[in-house]
Parts: sequence; structure tokens; C-alpha cells
Amino acid sequence: MSHSCSNGFLRVTDQTFASHVLASDTPVLVDFWAPWGDACSRLGRELEQVAENLASRARVATLNVAENPATASHYGIASVPTLLLFRGGKVVAQVIGIAHQQAIEEKLVPKLG
Repeated sequence: MSHSCSNGFLRVTDQTFASHVLASDTPVLVDFWAPWGDACSRLGRELEQVAENLASRARVATLNVAENPATASHYGIASVPTLLLFRGGKVVAQVIGIAHQQAIEEKLVPKLG
């Protein structure tokens, strides 16, 4: 299933999460989303800008929580959208709900290392 947040972003699943996110040498911002949430289209535009601005320092990935419940459950995702920034296999920052590009970057940039 596709949605506007996933365009151009790495799509991860329960099966690929460890190799694409946890084992990544580059920080990865994961957008946990669900097909029933309409907030994604609004967050998607913000994420596209964040991805462009941080392209040399981080990657953006998406995970559909409806299709990948194990990973969502493991990280305690209770509402969507939720953004988690992973660095070195660990969560180093979190943004819950819709946020503007500037607010997302203000929270993430200091955690990129």
C-alpha cells in the first residue's frame, strides 16, 4: 500500500527494519504511519523538506504500522504519525503528531552527531 509520505523514502517492514534502520551507518528518521490516518499527507510535505535539508546527514524511511505491527509494538507506537530518529541502532529523538519542518529539524539536528 502506498501513501503520500512514502514517495521517495525507503520503505521498511518488520523483516527489513533491523538491516535498513538499526544496522545503518547513517542516522535514519522513521515515519511510523497508518493508512487510516489522514495526518500523513500533511506531514508528508514537511518530511520531504526535512529529507532534502538533511540529505547529507540522514535518511528518511517509512513504516506502515498496520502491515508491520511487530516493529510498531516494539517501539511503543501508540499514535500516528510518530517520527523516531535512530542513530547507531538506538532511538535518539522522537516527534509525535504533525509538526512543521522547522520544528522537526530543531529536534533532530542536535541528535545527528
